[in-house]
Amino acid sequence: MAVTLLVVLAHSLLAQRIVDAWPQPADAGPARLAVTFVRTLQPQAPVPVVAAPESRRPARPQAPAAAALAQSDTPAAPDTPASAPSEPQPDVLPEPPPEPAEPTDTALALDESQAPSPEPIPPVPEPLQVDGEAVAGGAVAEAEAAVAAAPAPVASAVTFTWPPSTRMRYVLTGNYRGPIDGRAQVLWLREGPRYQVHLDVHIGPPFAALIERQMSSDGRLGPEGLVPRRYDERTHIAFRAPRALTMYFDRDGVQLANGRRVPRPAGVQDTVSQFVQLTWRFTLDPSLLSTGRVIELPLALPRRVETWVYDVGGLETLSTPLGAVEAVHVKPRREPRPGGDLVAEMWFAPTLQYLPVRIVIRQDAETWIDLVVDQLPEQAQEASAGSAPAVPSNIASSPEDSPRRP
Repeated sequence: MAVTLLVVLAHSLLAQRIVDAWPQPADAGPARLAVTFVRTLQPQAPVPVVAAPESRRPARPQAPAAAALAQSDTPAAPDTPASAPSEPQPDVLPEPPPEPAEPTDTALALDESQAPSPEPIPPVPEPLQVDGEAVAGGAVAEAEAAVAAAPAPVASAVTFTWPPSTRMRYVLTGNYRGPIDGRAQVLWLREGPRYQVHLDVHIGPPFAALIERQMSSDGRLGPEGLVPRRYDERTHIAFRAPRALTMYFDRDGVQLANGRRVPRPAGVQDTVSQFVQLTWRFTLDPSLLSTGRVIELPLALPRRVETWVYDVGGLETLSTPLGAVEAVHVKPRREPRPGGDLVAEMWFAPTLQYLPVRIVIRQDAETWIDLVVDQLPEQAQEASAGSAPAVPSNIASSPEDSPRRP
């Protein structure tokens, strides 16, 4: 018992020295979004997901080469009829080539004296309007034929929409000059285009935490995933006042915890939003989880903003309180070192919507915590009835959730 108390005291002093180095924000940060979790996610093989199609203006079909010659100032050959036939001729579409190729106007490339006489040209019909642009009638038919010949989308794929609010619960073990244990949870909360991600860590017995840390990301959803606006980190050590740090994000820069402002890279994430951002990327492109792939992700940490590089390992079978769970190991190349940034390696489960079922956070070789999922993920009701989730509806009803400490 005495050894345990000494370990807790040493851990408390170390954590206090870390948080003392940061200036404290004046406000308590955004309130958490109110969510009720009503369903339990069941394991299921992933279904292909495609990104929402972008609205694009259709390409304007090119005019035939003969029409280009007719509109040029080059005089016609002597045997060319001076006028078009009295009766209009119907448009005749050429047979499509077996392979798509860049259009080539060979008549324009020949010497004028060697150019063959063009065929009689039917009168051009009145232009049609497509997206506000004039397009010849024959070109419209050609464009429609190209659309009809395009391959149909995969029937089993669904269009990506952000999943409902989700809670992951973990059992915590670790080491700091001796074993430590506790609980943790990751919360993904969504309300329209706004999101929040929270990582809550509780070390010690459930009735009296010795150390609690809450890390929160607040922002909006964008075309490239999560767009953080604010990151808060709060630490509460037994018998001491809570301490906190905050980072702010705007369009062009990031204000770090010490008040220094640095440029904001495209797609930058914070300490906790990275978990959901990676889940989003794996959902849209599961090939990213192929063994040997390399993933780059710009991260805004309390001291600096840098691009982190992650290596994708193979599929591993994890032993969890839920039983065996298959997950892909994603590990940063950066090694933990004393006084450096915390390094988090993650295991993502394809059968559970690519959620992280294990997270190991290391400070150095002798100081770390290991979070292993011990309950099936819980999810909230969809925002609107009838809306399809981003991934299969592999969820089963469960009794109303009652609040409890992580």
